[in-house]
Amino acid sequence: MPRRTHRASHSNRTTLFAGFMLVVFCVPVAPGRSRLIWVFPRNFGVWLDLIMPRWLYHVGQNRVLDSDAYILHVEECKFAASGLDSWHKYCYVPASSDTMVIAFRNWFRKYCKNRVGWATPQPDTLMERYWSHVVHCRSCSAALKAMRALEVALQVVSVAVVGVLVVAKETTLAMSTAQRAVFVSAAGLCFAASRWLSKFIEENFFF
Repeated sequence: MPRRTHRASHSNRTTLFAGFMLVVFCVPVAPGRSRLIWVFPRNFGVWLDLIMPRWLYHVGQNRVLDSDAYILHVEECKFAASGLDSWHKYCYVPASSDTMVIAFRNWFRKYCKNRVGWATPQPDTLMERYWSHVVHCRSCSAALKAMRALEVALQVVSVAVVGVLVVAKETTLAMSTAQRAVFVSAAGLCFAASRWLSKFIEENFFF
């Protein structure tokens, strides 16, 4: 991990400045699928890893990866439409750090004819998250099960509260207007929370 140090001329004390890196390896493993190996080393805020659930960390990272995956998919379609042999006419690579990209493209053209022979993934599989990550991640799988259970519990509570109101109306059970308002509000909040949770699950654990 890169870091900068500063040593005072009249002291042996060394001051370390905050630093971090993002190291990513993307390995194609099957048609339309790649294994992403990444690490985010840093020398600050390490204590956050002790209190933040892994699944919540993964939710944030998956949002970033979704945008990257879509950009790569669009670029792939542009290359295919314009002709893979002419990729350099559509990509501006002036920096010295682009040398490896150019070298890879030259190697890919020479030995692979610019093709791997794999099918281009469709948008529904491109953004699919459950089978590509959640089912393989113990933290995300456990979080999904807990949220599904909470969603059902909220719906049950909502129905139960409505049932109490119906029973109170059909019987002699006394209930003031304020109490009815509290019950109605509780039922509405539980139902709204269950719908929000359902949407959250769909967006973060499936697509």
